[in-house]
Amino acid sequence: MSAGAETLRLSPLDAAHRALGAKMVPFGGWEMPLSYPKGTIAEHMSCRSGAAAFDVSHLGTVRVQGPGALSTLQSAFTNDLGKISPGRAQYTHLLDDADGSVLDDIIVWWVSDERFDVMPNASNTTRVRAAVGGADVTAERAVIALAGPSARVKLAGVAPAAAAVGRFRVETFIWRGATCLAAGTGYTGEDGVECAVPSGIAREFWDAVVDTGFTPAGLGARDTLRLEAALPLHGHELGPGITPLQAGLGWVVAWDKPDGFPGRAALEREREAGPRRRLAGIVSDGRQPPRAGAEVLAGGSSIGEVTSGNFSPVLGRGIGLALLEGTHPPGTAVEVDVRGRRIPATVSALPFVDKKL
Repeated sequence: MSAGAETLRLSPLDAAHRALGAKMVPFGGWEMPLSYPKGTIAEHMSCRSGAAAFDVSHLGTVRVQGPGALSTLQSAFTNDLGKISPGRAQYTHLLDDADGSVLDDIIVWWVSDERFDVMPNASNTTRVRAAVGGADVTAERAVIALAGPSARVKLAGVAPAAAAVGRFRVETFIWRGATCLAAGTGYTGEDGVECAVPSGIAREFWDAVVDTGFTPAGLGARDTLRLEAALPLHGHELGPGITPLQAGLGWVVAWDKPDGFPGRAALEREREAGPRRRLAGIVSDGRQPPRAGAEVLAGGSSIGEVTSGNFSPVLGRGIGLALLEGTHPPGTAVEVDVRGRRIPATVSALPFVDKKL
């Protein structure tokens, strides 16, 4: 790297990706695979029709444990851990106290009575740790996401206990003498399992799943998959100025938690007044995708902005998520201004592709 450039962190699987010919790119402070020689579309379709393996070790793991762990997380995050129990996982948000916007969206793995593995986005680990304490154990493990209609069948040949974990459940399993974790969570819309394995055996585990028939897939396919499933990406559908209510994620908010959470007062004001904009789907008339930041127009007037856009390999059209002001039901004709060219499109129901998970 050139002098003064950011020092990027490397996954425990970095050498494995390079051996497979991956195109590596910076992402959230890490150098991660964007795609492999088969390309993003092939990787995407492998996940939709078979099984794909993703290295998601760039996600953080903040371990919060001890007698006060539950109350600490309850008072920091929007969702209610009282709805679940040890051995389960929960999606939740950390909000800005001033305006209720989403500082990060998080998965909490409730591993045992007094141990929680909090999984923030790559660039937000320090922020989340500042909110909840705990120890940053990101460097101690790799996280491998295995997804697709045949993912569990293939994984059963490598780690049967991991393959059997239920949806949004967390289980410990032993692999080659090492203690690992499996969670029935994922970010593609397909059924799958995420495995956290110690860094020292990560390469062996990755090689084993690839040898079993999983297609290695990079960040490019991960993005197109999550977009088809209308799953939010922090910095796009969530972030400064964007609240859970605007993003259509009000179900993540437990309004009646006794201890409350930062941002609740601002969110309650927005709920009472009604969000001024809401997340919607956009489908182009052709293959050209909407692009993040592009203006959305109806009847020649601006009604909002695209937050994410890409080509959908399943639909064969451009798709996007957009924050729109006013009411625009599915079927509404719109235009998207992509670099001065107006692309005809239609407001779409979400998700674009049916989710299995």
